[in-house]
Amino acid sequence: MPRRKKSILVIDDEADMRTLFTEIFKGKYKVFTAKDGEEGLKKIFSLKPDLVILDIKMPKMNGLEVLRKSKAFYPSIPIILCTAYSSYKTVYAASLADAFVVKSPDLSELKETVEMLISQ
Repeated sequence: MPRRKKSILVIDDEADMRTLFTEIFKGKYKVFTAKDGEEGLKKIFSLKPDLVILDIKMPKMNGLEVLRKSKAFYPSIPIILCTAYSSYKTVYAASLADAFVVKSPDLSELKETVEMLISQ
């Protein structure tokens, strides 16, 4: 019996980032996207993805609020905070996130982090 393809939910207000992350991961995983925190939280509850890649600065609901609310109900879903602002690294240290990755042209760190967390 074939194994179920694991799923990733990308929550980011930048359409280019959603498209890029979808292209990177779509061969190996089912990839879903959300354009803001509010939509993302709804999709976490409806899809129960195997992993979430979450931006911090977004409209309607910021990523830290999404993180807090989703971990209250689904603590076992790994969440990667992925932001262009490295200054948020200190926020990550005190957060419920499973990992923190700074957005950059080199996506190897994100790929490695996804592989590590989704295989656990």
